[in-house]
Amino acid sequence: MNKRKVVLTGDRPTGPLHLGHYVGSLQNRVELQHTHRQYIIIADTQALTDNADDPAKIRRGVLDVALDYLAVGIDPNVSTIFVQSMVPELAELTMYFLNLVTVARLQRNPTVKEEMKQKGFGANVPAGFLTYPVSQASDITAFKANLIPVGGDQLPMIEQTLEIVRRFNNVYGTVLVEPEALISRVKRLPGTDGKSKMGKSLGNAIYLSDSPAAVKQKVMSMFTDPNHLRASDPGKVDGNPVFSYLDALDPDRDALEEMKAHYSRGGLGDVKVKEHLIAVLEELLVPIRFRREKFVKDHAEVFNMLRQGTQKARAVAAQTMSEVRKAIGVDYF
Repeated sequence: MNKRKVVLTGDRPTGPLHLGHYVGSLQNRVELQHTHRQYIIIADTQALTDNADDPAKIRRGVLDVALDYLAVGIDPNVSTIFVQSMVPELAELTMYFLNLVTVARLQRNPTVKEEMKQKGFGANVPAGFLTYPVSQASDITAFKANLIPVGGDQLPMIEQTLEIVRRFNNVYGTVLVEPEALISRVKRLPGTDGKSKMGKSLGNAIYLSDSPAAVKQKVMSMFTDPNHLRASDPGKVDGNPVFSYLDALDPDRDALEEMKAHYSRGGLGDVKVKEHLIAVLEELLVPIRFRREKFVKDHAEVFNMLRQGTQKARAVAAQTMSEVRKAIGVDYF
C-alpha cells in the first residue's frame, strides 16, 4: 500500500446514490482503498447549508449513503468512513480558514456560482453555502490528503483549497499539505431524460438501490435519438444517453462498438439497445443489491461502523489541529 498517498473523497447525504456517482467516484474508491490510505467523508454539515429547514432529510441521507458505500464494496476495515459533523475539529479549522479568504473570491468560484444559479439563491444565498468551499478545504487538509478524486466541474474547489493552503503556510509556516486532483476517468452521466445532469430533484436518475422493475421502467423510458423513428433509420450515437451509459458501463468494448456501428447505419431499434443496457445494468447491480440487503437488515451495525470510522478520523484531525493551533499561536494551555 502506498502510505505516502492519502485520499479524501465523499458525498453530501441528500439522498441515495445513483449511477452517476458510481461511474464518477465509487468505482475509484473501491480500487483506491487497496493501494492508498483513504478517508471517505459523509458531508452532512455541508449538506445542511442548503437544507437547513429539512434536517430529517440529511439524517436519512447519512444512512442511505453509508448503505450504498457498503453495497458497492467499500470496506470499512480498509477505508475510513466518517460523518463530518461528528468531527468538530473540521468546524474549527474552517473558522481559521475563513480569515484567509475573501467573500469576493468565494463569489468568483465557478462551481459555487453555477450551483447558486441552479438553486436560484441570488443575493439570498445562505452564508454557509457560499463558504462551503472553505469547509471542503478543511476536510482535505485536516487529513493532509494529497490526492482528491473529483470530476472536472469540481476543479475550482481544489484550486480554492490550494490557495488557502498556500496562504496558511506562508503566514504561519509550513504545516498543511497541498492536494492534487485525480480526475475521474468517466465523464458525468446524463439524466435518463437526456439532460446533462442526473439528480434526485430532477427525477432522471437510476439509483444503485433501484429494483429490477424500476431499472427496466427507467431505461425503457429513456431519451434516445428523436429522429430514430424506425429501426431501419440510421441513428445518432453521440449525445444519445443510452449509449453514454453503455460507454461507461459495458465491459464488452468490441461488441459495443459493433452495436454503435449497427445503430448508426440503421437496422437496430431502440428497444434492442435498451434491453442490452438493462442486461448490463443488472449484471452490475445484482451484487450491489445483494450486499445492500445484507446491511439494511442491521442499521445498528452500520452506525457502529460509522462510529468507529469517525473515531479514527477524529484522532487524525485532532493531531493536525494541534499543529495548526501551535502554528497560529492559539495553543494557550
